[in-house]
Amino acid sequence: MSEGSNIRIEEVEGVAPPPRARVDDVETAGEKLGRKRDYLEGFLAQKPADVPPGEPGGALYDGVIAALKEIYDPEIPVNIYELGLIYGVDVDDDGDVTVTMTLTTPHCPVAESMPGEVELRVGAVPGVRDAEVNLVWDPPWDPAKMSDEARLELGML
Repeated sequence: MSEGSNIRIEEVEGVAPPPRARVDDVETAGEKLGRKRDYLEGFLAQKPADVPPGEPGGALYDGVIAALKEIYDPEIPVNIYELGLIYGVDVDDDGDVTVTMTLTTPHCPVAESMPGEVELRVGAVPGVRDAEVNLVWDPPWDPAKMSDEARLELGML
């Protein structure tokens, strides 16, 4: 070690507290707990401009989805759209709609009637010229395909 290093110890009686920060915009407790303006509310409510009717967000597509949400599985109190049974909805420019769907199991008691009901309900949407339902088994349905709303309704969340 170097012999020239000096360590000094200074004893003090007390230290003055630092000055407090000054804030000009002081919120009261009521203002802090009150509802803040939701800036995303208007943004999320806006519809995209000039969306073709058959595209997601378009009037015809949204009408078809609304019709699908009115069809309930007779054994489960959740609509088939939230249940994840609808794999795809294709709407072409002429108003022809193709719905690709599955069922919970090939042995489902409504395996014969459900695709017909989907076809009738989708065909009844104003603007739909023709409706076709393709029933597929691959990929098989599983509970992971359910929406959060369906899981909440069934007590799985």
